[in-house]
Amino acid sequence: MKKMRVALSCSVKKKDAGLPPDYFSEFDSEETVLSIADTIKELGNEVILFEANDRDTLLERLQSNPVDMVFNIAEGSGSRMRESEVPALLDFLSIPYTGSNPYTLALALDKAISKRIFKYENIPTPNFQVFYSVDTALKPDLKFPLIVKPNYEGSGKGISSSSVVFNQAELYKQVSKTITTYNQQALVEEFIEGKELTVGILANGKTIVLPILEIDFSQCLSSGEYFYSWKMKEFQGNKELGLEPTFHCPARLSPEVTEKVKEAALRAHKALGCLDISRTDIRLSKDNIPYVLEVNPLPGLDPKESNFPMIARAAGIEYKSLIKMILDSAAERHGVSVAGSLRQ
Repeated sequence: MKKMRVALSCSVKKKDAGLPPDYFSEFDSEETVLSIADTIKELGNEVILFEANDRDTLLERLQSNPVDMVFNIAEGSGSRMRESEVPALLDFLSIPYTGSNPYTLALALDKAISKRIFKYENIPTPNFQVFYSVDTALKPDLKFPLIVKPNYEGSGKGISSSSVVFNQAELYKQVSKTITTYNQQALVEEFIEGKELTVGILANGKTIVLPILEIDFSQCLSSGEYFYSWKMKEFQGNKELGLEPTFHCPARLSPEVTEKVKEAALRAHKALGCLDISRTDIRLSKDNIPYVLEVNPLPGLDPKESNFPMIARAAGIEYKSLIKMILDSAAERHGVSVAGSLRQ
């Protein structure tokens, strides 16, 4: 296996007092970027870092620094299809990369379009409606409580405990806030009472559905947060804020329900055309129906805090092996030879 020149395309978290506190929540920490880079180096490859949000120099740098492969974790620059920007550019330049293609990334980021696909494929997903303005009339068949989300965001952006509404007055107040703050449509869906689950999938030669992760928020009720809001995701583990959920992996489910949840996640992964890796968020209702909320084809890979590495560890896959599996899968798909082996 030859030594490869691998670019790590990333969007690194920043701080800006003039922006909303959740503005950079989808971006990766410096620790994540360096952990991935160190693993790729340990495999015997050269690594070049690219800040994907530097639009003025990205194309020039890719053209002037030829690489064999890109390990892509870039979130993009803020457009509606931002996660597609770097893969689209790489496709244009015929540069192989890890993860899903621009089409899948664009579909997955649009919650409403994804849910329409799930409905078509008979994959359970909460009933929903898109609000284009505060003048949109609520469909009579939608049942409270409802949850209001920005339609094109991830990582809990725009979602707080007040996003769950119980009457029309609360609904339109939250819809107005969402549309105004995030300059996009508001997705309104029925809030499913039940268990919060997330399912990781790897495609490394064959598709592997990893153990289900259950996130138990029962110890967080004093904080006012009882599901995966932005605050919960951003400050997870903060004892002073009462944001210490309990993780169970594998989830506390019967074998029959476990298979139903895994099947729903795998069908959603395939319906959107995900490649190499995905993580599907599910609410399991009290009557054990696994409602798919969304699929993330670009899940967080923070070695300490992200759900996916936690799920992988439960399957016996340590962090460096996980990064290697993602790289190997993409290399095999693109017909590229990748160096190496990890030190034990």
